[in-house]
Amino acid sequence: MASEDKAVDYTLNNPDTLTKYKSAAQISEKVLAAVSALCVAGAKIVDICEQGDKLIEEELTKVYRGKKVNKGFSHPTTVSPSSYITPYTPLRSDEAEAAVELQAGEAVKIQLGAQIDGFASIVCNTVIVPAEGEAADAVVTGRTADLVLATYYANELLLRLLLPPGVLASGTDEEKVKAAAAKPITQHKISTMLDTIAKAYEVSQVENTTSWLFEHNDIEGTKKIILSPTEGSRGDGVPEVGEVWGVEVGMSLGAGKIKQLEQRSTLHRRTNQTYGLKRPTSRKIYSEVQKKFGLFPFSLRQLDDERDAKSGVVECVRGNVFRQYELVGDKDGAPVARLLTTFAVTKNGITKLGSAPALDLSKFKSDKSITDEEILKILEQPLARNTGTKSKNKKKKKKPAKKAVAAKADEEEDDDEESDDDSE
Repeated sequence: MASEDKAVDYTLNNPDTLTKYKSAAQISEKVLAAVSALCVAGAKIVDICEQGDKLIEEELTKVYRGKKVNKGFSHPTTVSPSSYITPYTPLRSDEAEAAVELQAGEAVKIQLGAQIDGFASIVCNTVIVPAEGEAADAVVTGRTADLVLATYYANELLLRLLLPPGVLASGTDEEKVKAAAAKPITQHKISTMLDTIAKAYEVSQVENTTSWLFEHNDIEGTKKIILSPTEGSRGDGVPEVGEVWGVEVGMSLGAGKIKQLEQRSTLHRRTNQTYGLKRPTSRKIYSEVQKKFGLFPFSLRQLDDERDAKSGVVECVRGNVFRQYELVGDKDGAPVARLLTTFAVTKNGITKLGSAPALDLSKFKSDKSITDEEILKILEQPLARNTGTKSKNKKKKKKPAKKAVAAKADEEEDDDEESDDDSE
């Protein structure tokens, strides 16, 4: 049996691996859209989280039917209120937190994910809760628009900065070799460039925002990227061809500093550590987590008995067999926006395996814009080489990020030569 396991190719060289990633991504994106629609003023967060988890479970039953393939959560449904930074998932048994409702106008972060055979897709999007009677697609203005646009363009820039050198190089063989030999952009340089976007919209990067290499059965691999790191924090490694990453950006209307919140930590993840648990409830929930979630994050509310979970988890955390995700918020109590994208790096560029839906830029009006020419030039670049054969007339192109910025800065200017490509 062991020899058979070693023979399995879990890399992207195996077409089945990419298929499973994409299947998990389709589920994640579908449920993200459904959960977003549930985020209305007065809705209880715990109700939304439970409904999201139910939808993930339902969608998982529809794929790989009759096959011995492990399927489950890569991340439970979490709904984080305006100033919360990390994923938040309250418990039904905590009366006060179970009563927390969404407020009109707040920036809510939805994060969730599915995994198939250990290949995970996690997505996070920020939605603005509409007021009662207000259309979900109403135009957003003012500082909220600044926050959302800054996060969107920072994410677009980050994805392009993470392309390995030379992947999309053109020209002679000599020019391609030279491009591939270039050093990857440093994490310090990435943070600096994202700061330029933040300053353009008068917002701040959220400190210590961390992205991870995804590996089989593990969403925190051997490499990580830390944006806007505090003293003593540093990332290690950059994306390479053949890898899958979960990449995150976060922006705040405050200074971007973080603080630990008072609420109970309800999000945990099993570690590879071993420890002789003494309490029956601790052993019970450890066994349940091992069976249901493997090494993926889980919420205490997903366990059979919340009250047993709340007591048993204490020893599990103390013995380091569970890692506790601390609940963190903005130090100023300011609104925060986040995006998380799961992507694969292939020889043709970046393939999104799970992401927030494309932002409708016409729904966000700001008097601010990006003016830095270097950043505008990067935003114009594609994420991947076009290998398709679809006719331009059959499928209109998406508006390039740089042109979208220009359109926001001067909506009265017409560009007749590109109107066909830039129209929605």
